[in-house]
Amino acid sequence: MAQYLLAIDQGTTSSRAIVFSAQGLPVARAQQEFKQYFPKDGWVEHDGEEIWLTTLKVCREAIEQSGLNPADIAAIGITNQRETTLVWDSVTGTPIHPAIVWQDRRTADYCASLKAAGHEADVANRTGLLIDPYFSATKLRWVLENVPGARERAERGELRFGTVDCFLLWRLSGGKVHRTDATNASRTLLFNIHSQQWDAELLRLFDIPESLLPEVLDCAAEFGDTDAALLGASIPVRGMAGDQQAALIGQACFQPGMVKSTYGTGCFMIQNTGDQPVVSRNRLLTTVGYRLNGKVSYAVEGSIFVAGAAVQWLRDGIKLISHARDTEALAEQTGDACGVYLVPAFTGLGAPYWDPRARGAIFGLTRDTGIKEIVTAGLQSVCYQTRDLLEAMAQDGAAAPSALRVDGGMVENNWVMQFLSDILGVPVERPEVTETTALGVAYLAGLQAGLYRDLDEVASHWHRQQRFAPRMAGEHRKKLYEGWLDAVKRVRSGA
Repeated sequence: MAQYLLAIDQGTTSSRAIVFSAQGLPVARAQQEFKQYFPKDGWVEHDGEEIWLTTLKVCREAIEQSGLNPADIAAIGITNQRETTLVWDSVTGTPIHPAIVWQDRRTADYCASLKAAGHEADVANRTGLLIDPYFSATKLRWVLENVPGARERAERGELRFGTVDCFLLWRLSGGKVHRTDATNASRTLLFNIHSQQWDAELLRLFDIPESLLPEVLDCAAEFGDTDAALLGASIPVRGMAGDQQAALIGQACFQPGMVKSTYGTGCFMIQNTGDQPVVSRNRLLTTVGYRLNGKVSYAVEGSIFVAGAAVQWLRDGIKLISHARDTEALAEQTGDACGVYLVPAFTGLGAPYWDPRARGAIFGLTRDTGIKEIVTAGLQSVCYQTRDLLEAMAQDGAAAPSALRVDGGMVENNWVMQFLSDILGVPVERPEVTETTALGVAYLAGLQAGLYRDLDEVASHWHRQQRFAPRMAGEHRKKLYEGWLDAVKRVRSGA
């Protein structure tokens, strides 16, 4: 029996593929960055063909590096940047417009008009989400309204819509399969998280033809099989989840109350709330954590749009650093009280503010402010935003977590992890395998392929690599966070 799993992790700035052993250990990996397009203020796009080609390339490279025969791969799992919207020709698979990325804010005015018309409460009741440009429905509507002939073609059944997972599955299967999973469906603003079906009322509200939509399956399911010509053998695709839900699984947060926070392009904190959806009073999202064997485990999520992207901006946008790894040494030289605050609202602010018109700013500059202070402020901004989310969860009645499990590229930075623990006042736990997004979807594929009996067996593979305990004085923590709140207030569009 094949004992290896291939995880496709298609993210916002790169496509990755990792081969895992049945024990959850990485055997081989490949990664390739791709271009980001910013055609207008607040617009963010990707080339769908580049997403596909980079994904195919890294899958081939990872299998080759592993030394395995493709037939040794028991199953594939796909995890993806969520909400990013693609529309493609139902015959050729060619996208009719660039992918509109989750960060994109072009539909802000339309969202505001829906709110003004009083639709947000009903939409929230059905989806657990807020009306915001972040989610897929308004992006999809924009494509239908703005690409010549798109709406007519959609009405004739000639087009397909999907998030990135769905698009990749279509391409991997040679155009035979149009499916997604419940976690990705739950991020579209079109899926009823209670009935677990596409919602007819929402389709009418957003004017979306149902023929565009994929079939929705559990996170571990028979999604389809790859075209043998692509990877050297036909490999079953058996797991699928949006990146943050995949990380929840990879962090083994299977008990209600457990919390994980992922630091990639953005930052996403998710708390498992069990079999009942919990409605937030503080503008957090109610979402599908995972769905297995037809049973839903719900979660509450806070979404921050810019985390690792702030470091990428420091490197590529204003060229203060050459490599992301340089930030740790600079922050160690600076300390935690540099007096500078960087609010990275480059595409608006996410939870708990949900202000698409906010824009980034740096405060507290003095004559002796230099590169290291600005870089440190960029790192701190990620931790302050995490505190915003934890505060919102606490105001919703959630108990303070006994520990926060963290993952993603930024968690390799020890200075950031210590400051995160300090500003939260909560221990932070970094696992041995920090590629938990890819690992989570590998576990899902393994569950369906029979490599694991149940979630308890999956949880037994989680091991802590390091624990960061808070050591900052309470008054100092309070003062630093108050400075952050003041900086955020200054960039809000209503300020």
